[in-house]
Amino acid sequence: MARSLSLSAYLAYARGGTGASYKPQTQRPKGTLVWAHAVEPAHASALVELHERIIALRPDLTLLLTKAQGIGAIDVPFADQVIVEVLPDDTVASAETFMTHWRPDLALWTGGDLKPAILNQAAEAQVPMGLVDAAEPLLARTAWRWFPDLPRSILKSFDFVMTRDEPTSLYLKRIGVWNRNMSVSGPFLDGSVALPYNESDREELASVMLGRPVWLAAESAHSEFETVLKAHREITKLSHRAMLIVVPANLEETAAYKASLEESGLRFIEWSSGEFPEETTQVVLADTGGEMGLWYRLAPISFMGQSLDSKAPGSDPNQPAAHGSAILYGPHIEDHLEAYARFAEAGGARIVRDAETLATAVKRLIPPDQSAAMAHAAWDVASRSAALIDKIADKIHDLLDRVGAE
Repeated sequence: MARSLSLSAYLAYARGGTGASYKPQTQRPKGTLVWAHAVEPAHASALVELHERIIALRPDLTLLLTKAQGIGAIDVPFADQVIVEVLPDDTVASAETFMTHWRPDLALWTGGDLKPAILNQAAEAQVPMGLVDAAEPLLARTAWRWFPDLPRSILKSFDFVMTRDEPTSLYLKRIGVWNRNMSVSGPFLDGSVALPYNESDREELASVMLGRPVWLAAESAHSEFETVLKAHREITKLSHRAMLIVVPANLEETAAYKASLEESGLRFIEWSSGEFPEETTQVVLADTGGEMGLWYRLAPISFMGQSLDSKAPGSDPNQPAAHGSAILYGPHIEDHLEAYARFAEAGGARIVRDAETLATAVKRLIPPDQSAAMAHAAWDVASRSAALIDKIADKIHDLLDRVGAE
């Protein structure tokens, strides 16, 4: 990174910074380590999914995921291969400790909110770096008016830059940043990959359910189960052949779901028993694990559970979207707020608040053209996100291959 006067001045300022000293929480693991920084909560989720794509080809790779202050807990499927830390204060001392300890093979920054001391230390260590979802509002900082050349000095160190939109690309060119590997890629958001399923089960169930309105209560909390059952009873008044598939949020509580079904008077089967639904079956209690790919493929309408209970976090809407299912959800979705907003804005998701609004929404979506239009809108959003994650994964593989060849 070229040491402009602005960068030198900033580093002199950062050398005397009063921030807390950085102390790593764990040892650096052996092997390849990719350091990725999340500026926004949506970036954290997307980086976790990106890591899942990368380890498909590099199973021994570890992700060091740093996050900005204020980002809450991150759901990490491969916890033994992901280290999560809050990014240290941007002082020269912390930057030196951070880089000396972790020695990343590659760095990936998201959004903006650049940290000059830390990024300068990475550049001096000759760590390949990429910037994705670069956004002008996150790159331009009022406090840097005393360091006019600082953004350009930092940004020139990145091997590739992917901007959120065309105005950001124009902004970067205007301040003198030109990178032949700069492109407009759209926002970096989490998506979902297709889940596994048993094709023979899908074919047999599809033939049994042919012509019947089917909807799914995915990962439904027992605290909201009575609301779901009340809605289904209302739906059957309009469509007496309607079928509900229920996947409990906690399989250890299956007995409680079964007791509620017995009390409801609805005719049901337990999937774990090996039974297949008959013409008179009204509810399938999907009480086995690892089969969400099957249920999303069978149900054109999915109500995302744990969203009507104020104490629950909500469920990930990317999965039904990736499998062609229209999305319904309750108001309590704090852990996935940005994702739901994205799908709702595109017309792929709709909020419900109680049994009445849930029943009304399902009844409106029973006509195949209605559910298909909504599902397509959701799938379009999910597929764009998945395609961008694949593109970033390819760039990371290329840079790591280059590092390994040197």
